[in-house]
Amino acid sequence: MVFSLHFACKDCEGPETSNEYSDCSEWFGGRAFGISVNSSKRRRSNRGMMMAPDSNRHCVIYQTGITEQNIVLHFLYNPETSLAGCKDGEGASFPFPGVFLWENFISEEEEKELIGSMDQDVWNLSQSGRRKQDYGPKVNFKKRKVRVADFNGLPALSQKLVLRMQQEPNLEGFMPVEQCNLDYHPQRGSAIDPHLDDSWLWGERLVTINMLSDTVLTMSLEQGLPERELTGEVHVAVRLPRRCLVVLYGEARHRWKHAIHREDILERRVCSTYRELSAEFLPAGQQAELGDELLNIAFTFKGTPV
Repeated sequence: MVFSLHFACKDCEGPETSNEYSDCSEWFGGRAFGISVNSSKRRRSNRGMMMAPDSNRHCVIYQTGITEQNIVLHFLYNPETSLAGCKDGEGASFPFPGVFLWENFISEEEEKELIGSMDQDVWNLSQSGRRKQDYGPKVNFKKRKVRVADFNGLPALSQKLVLRMQQEPNLEGFMPVEQCNLDYHPQRGSAIDPHLDDSWLWGERLVTINMLSDTVLTMSLEQGLPERELTGEVHVAVRLPRRCLVVLYGEARHRWKHAIHREDILERRVCSTYRELSAEFLPAGQQAELGDELLNIAFTFKGTPV
């Protein structure tokens, strides 16, 4: 089934019509935020950002034969203001808590050393064109079982990085027991689908170091933001510069799904994600003894991929 969007814009010639989606790129001004329409199970979105429908805007959208479930609203996260909105600062915006971005967390020399060390170990094939290296316990999330198995610690080069993380107030007391390295490449069509990380074993903060290339982390809410009168699916693009560190916590960790789309992998990208324990595995938790064992192993920093 094909849908059409009709645009009547004050600042450009119109209306315009497209079989799958339409945009007024002259007025919307590049990657700020936008709308796309899903017309089948295969989802196609306009990666050039546009303005959300609003009768107070310059551009009025007339919809034909579509429902709210077909609309995807695209926003861009601004780390300086912690707002999701337009690139030019005009139009709708809303607070987007739960993201902390630390640019140039590692140096060029450290990046080269880290990648060189990873590439000396075996990369295992993973889903969606990714390769991976795991440092952590063996986990069955469905049965909620954890085994130490072959886990022998986080890698040696991570010791100074974890110490650096702990100096940041947002990462005070951060004690990771798992590190997952992922290798993305456009030739493999690498991506990771929208998902929420486990919160039974893994704690409040997800910490990722982005290496070798810039990319975009896409946050999404399929049910929209009714409290902001945003119906339909909502996407927020979080730009990740090369060598940055990003932390997800709060709503960004537990409510919004996160993904890396294929179109945002333009060259090789490697990331390391660190996870801490949930309250159940910390002192006074039901599995505090196991948690203490995992922490002691992790912080030997003598690990090899498992």
